[in-house]
Amino acid sequence: MPDLVTQLKNLLAKNCRIQKVHPTVFASDAEVNIVVITLLCQDGSTHVIKAYREEAQALREYLRTRK
Repeated sequence: MPDLVTQLKNLLAKNCRIQKVHPTVFASDAEVNIVVITLLCQDGSTHVIKAYREEAQALREYLRTRK
């Protein structure tokens, strides 16, 4: 299974749009151990990425720094 940042990048490359991020990216990372990202693709499919601890921090950092 690819890491979750790669999975997110692949979905974004397929023109999927981030519909929801919980908790919000700008919340304090000191208290965040989980992140749930919901993506909606052009074909109508919905993907949910759930990450915990280090993976959650890596995903949140990617979301903060991507263009």
